[in-house]
Amino acid sequence: MNESLPFQAVKISEHVYWVGAIDWNLRDFHGYATERGTTYNAFLILADKVTLIDTVKKPFKDEMLSRIRSVIDPLKIEYIVSNHSEMDHSGCLPEIIDFLKPKKVFASVRGEKALSGHFRFKDQITPLKTGENIPLGNMNLSVVETPMLHWPDSMFTFLDSDGVLFSQDGFGMHLATVERFADELPSELLEYEEKKYYANIILPYSKMVLSTLESFTKLNFPVKIVAPDHGPVWRQGWQKLFELYKKWAMQKPAKKAVIVYDTMWESTDKMARAISEGIASVGILTRMMPLKGSHRSNIATEVLDAGALIVGSPTLNDNLYPTVADCMTYLKGLKPQNLIGAVFGSYGWNPAAVEQLKELLKAMNVELVGEGVKVRYVPDDEALMECRNLGKQVGARLKEIC
Repeated sequence: MNESLPFQAVKISEHVYWVGAIDWNLRDFHGYATERGTTYNAFLILADKVTLIDTVKKPFKDEMLSRIRSVIDPLKIEYIVSNHSEMDHSGCLPEIIDFLKPKKVFASVRGEKALSGHFRFKDQITPLKTGENIPLGNMNLSVVETPMLHWPDSMFTFLDSDGVLFSQDGFGMHLATVERFADELPSELLEYEEKKYYANIILPYSKMVLSTLESFTKLNFPVKIVAPDHGPVWRQGWQKLFELYKKWAMQKPAKKAVIVYDTMWESTDKMARAISEGIASVGILTRMMPLKGSHRSNIATEVLDAGALIVGSPTLNDNLYPTVADCMTYLKGLKPQNLIGAVFGSYGWNPAAVEQLKELLKAMNVELVGEGVKVRYVPDDEALMECRNLGKQVGARLKEIC
């Protein structure tokens, strides 16, 4: 190792080094709040044919090259493999190709089309399908296409000699740390960030997750290490990742309710609190998520393992309150399944928001409990009891189905 360089590679197996970059500043990933930053993982394989697995977001090119130089002259790299064409993993690929002049650049069939679309490549990418291999001389990379995990082009590659599965965005998380291995970090932190990543990135493709896990398991690769494109590398305990993905993909309802709402003059807030009391009174775990203090991506994380989604909004200009509309548009796109739900809200002269929420939940295939509660101006005790009873109804229905 050349320790005179500012950014050093990290050895993750006998022949593989992490040569990615740490982004301590990232706080938003297309609408997903990344409070702990992220990493862009790239990996160097020291085989007879030296190979680079993925690159990094364009501004971090020099950091990646420094890490490579700490191990080997970058010009010795003969192959580049693009497991995923999203720009945080391919952003500097054109510059890297121009600099390294590798003998070959590999991607999936759809990856070749995506990269050519991004960068106007012409015959620079060799497309591969599941079952094909990349011979590295003394080692071998096996290719497994994993479409919609989470882009059409996504693929896994497996290094036989070291048992390393390069899983692109699958099993990743947005988490910037100096620790490169999952076993160096608290398990609670890892599970939360893994859950958040699944809820906000992978959830819409849950059917593909189940079929991919099934087909990949049948390949019976002797996996020892899972190396995703974001977050830490898993050299132990990676089996739990597969179990969690299967659990989350199945989306079985649980005895947990999430209440999402915003308020103008505290009336909708009072209603939300009464509903939460009703749900909790029948023994259901309840999460209050007021939008003044809850980011949409954290709400999605709570919804992932919930069985009920209750949404409240005041009416503003004959419409949903803007923050509620934003959150519901986001949740609808993530396509959560097997939820029951209810709606509520306050209004001055037009109760339009509650009816709009009903239509939104119906469009999301959420089973509605009751007709919802609408309160003009400020809820009195009678109205708050109606809210409490709605909560009890939701809780009772959730018990029936769980």
